Amino acid sequence: MTSLIRRFRLLSLCLLFGACASTAAFANASGDRTQFGHDISVGPGEQVSDVTCFGCSVRIRGQVNGDVTTFGGNIVIEDEGQIGGDATTLGGGVRLDGKAAVRGDLTVFGGRVRRDPSASVGGEVTNFGAVISLLLIVVIPLFLLGGIIAFIIWIVRRATRPSLPAAA
Repeated sequence: MTSLIRRFRLLSLCLLFGACASTAAFANASGDRTQFGHDISVGPGEQVSDVTCFGCSVRIRGQVNGDVTTFGGNIVIEDEGQIGGDATTLGGGVRLDGKAAVRGDLTVFGGRVRRDPSASVGGEVTNFGAVISLLLIVVIPLFLLGGIIAFIIWIVRRATRPSLPAAA
């Protein structure tokens, strides 16, 4: 039974690694930037399509033609940096300096929006900055998912438990 669990864990890790590696490779081929745990910087005069960052922050001084999304990181748009689409962050904040521009919507979950008066946002600005919002959106569903996984493990262990012979 333990060898089956070990094989399952190894298979799960391989699938997770493969999914992360293929996503990053696909993103680099199309002009997108996707990172896991490493900050992304778009320099002046540089143009990229979409930017996605998991557990890291994004710093923009150039132009992003699409959307910018971070999970657990900040978005900083400096100087004359521009985002052609939407900017969304979960568990981080957004800072717009100088003549920074977001042509789409700006959405922040669990962070703050700091905006220079000369910076512009073309769409709506939505800020769920309270910690309660972050709890409702992220933590509670994770606990529910954990409970479901624990229940499934309990069922599998109970079904595979060897039965004891009846005492005479």
